[in-house]
Amino acid sequence: MRPPRRVQGDHPFLLSTSPPTRNQERLAVCVLAVLVAELLVTAPFARIPLPGTEILLPAYGAAILLIELITSALLLALFSVQHSRAVLVLAIGYLFSGLMVVPWMLTFPGVFEALGLDAGLQVTASIAALRRLGFPLFVLAYALLKDGPASEPRFHGSVPLAIVGSVAGAFAAAGMLTWFILANDDSLPNFMRNARNVTGLWSYIPAMAIFLYLTALAVLFARRRSVLDLWLMVVLCTLLIEIILLSYVSAGIRLSVGWWGGRSYGLASASMVLLVLLSESTTLYARVARSVSAERRARETRLTAMEALSALIAHEINQPLASMVTNADAGLRWLEKENPDPAEAQAALRRIVNDGHRAGRVIESIRAMFKKEARDRVPLDVNRLIEEVLARCRDDVRLGRVTVETALEPGLPTVTGNPIQLQQVLSNLVSNAIDAMCSVTGRARVLRVTSRSQAPGEVMVSVEDSGPGVGPELRGRIFEPFFTTKPDGMGMGLMFCRLIIESGGGRLWADGNVPHGAVFRFTLPGSDDGVWPVGEQAR
Repeated sequence: MRPPRRVQGDHPFLLSTSPPTRNQERLAVCVLAVLVAELLVTAPFARIPLPGTEILLPAYGAAILLIELITSALLLALFSVQHSRAVLVLAIGYLFSGLMVVPWMLTFPGVFEALGLDAGLQVTASIAALRRLGFPLFVLAYALLKDGPASEPRFHGSVPLAIVGSVAGAFAAAGMLTWFILANDDSLPNFMRNARNVTGLWSYIPAMAIFLYLTALAVLFARRRSVLDLWLMVVLCTLLIEIILLSYVSAGIRLSVGWWGGRSYGLASASMVLLVLLSESTTLYARVARSVSAERRARETRLTAMEALSALIAHEINQPLASMVTNADAGLRWLEKENPDPAEAQAALRRIVNDGHRAGRVIESIRAMFKKEARDRVPLDVNRLIEEVLARCRDDVRLGRVTVETALEPGLPTVTGNPIQLQQVLSNLVSNAIDAMCSVTGRARVLRVTSRSQAPGEVMVSVEDSGPGVGPELRGRIFEPFFTTKPDGMGMGLMFCRLIIESGGGRLWADGNVPHGAVFRFTLPGSDDGVWPVGEQAR
């Protein structure tokens, strides 16, 4: 079977525009197979009369009326979205077919005679013929109209007026045709010999209906595009089986096994499009719900990322700003003394200048961290970086009464990274260690920084303290954004450190120190050449 062409429209997920899937095509074939099997089972018993079953006709007619009205309403809703004239015609076809069921049911011989409704022998058959030939004409019109440009709305007028006018027209046509048939009972074609059997003239009606079904089926097959087209073809096939069962297999005998079997096909054909519309509407609603949920999560993720970035910048800039304020105060005190010391004041001002440049480099390193290119990554001497950071933290170490110990392995392989970012990592880890030991009394406050090589060509740095340590239950969470154990912490420093280390191909984790405190370790892969001159690139 030739695959249907994909519709290129503004509403690719609608029933009338989305192409059928392979599973939907298989399901349609299975439905047809079941219907044909039912025909084969019913055929041997088709002419067996079932007298007294007229009482079931009101229920059958009411079901058909309700199903086709709901189908028409859903198709009109589809038209209001897609503005397709073809869909509008199909909706009116279902509405007309449903409305014509009412007079057919009310005039059926022997059903409502107790209520005085006896319209004559030929009225019911004439209404049935009109309904039988009318619906495939609407489907054929739908198939011929649907091949217009799908990229633009095909109906440019007022949609509400079109719906109201079309529905009013369908009601008027059904009412006028019913009135005409009832008013001209004596002039109607002689379709019925008696209340149960048809005449030879009736044989033209199923023949014409079969011709219309096959014509509409051929046009739909040639122009099929959508799920709606697929199931309309199944509807036409079902109606084809129905008319064969009603008119030929059961010889047109009313209220026989074949006649009721044909009615079951009519009920099935009326329900198919409704079931597909409901199923596709549910699927579409689920898609929309998932899309909205995904969009909401993405928006929350963006907001969280913005908050994290803002907090990260504030966290990293806070240190140089605090140092600038401290140095500025120191410089003022040197100048306000009775005997001002210009040399100390100049030293304080130089430190302020250096801190200002450091803040600028921090901002630049944060920007570089979110860039994909690695143009700022150079081979680095890790021991040189450690010494620079410890020298910068000398005042904090002194104020915290912390003893610093180092065990730096000489001749380490160089690592590749952004020097400013790695200095920030070491500075954060050292500052955290000093802060953690502020509350320690009764034992030495020791900060120990070590470096050593790891095979193959990997460097590991450890920052140990003798503070209270980090509980095992918190070691996994301390790297999460906004999680902190400090009363005035922002919870961004360790996340920033892990982000930098992992972006360089390394790893950062926390362990307990023995006998007290915590130890943070990170590894960095060695640079490719491994022989870059030590020192200058880290500046």
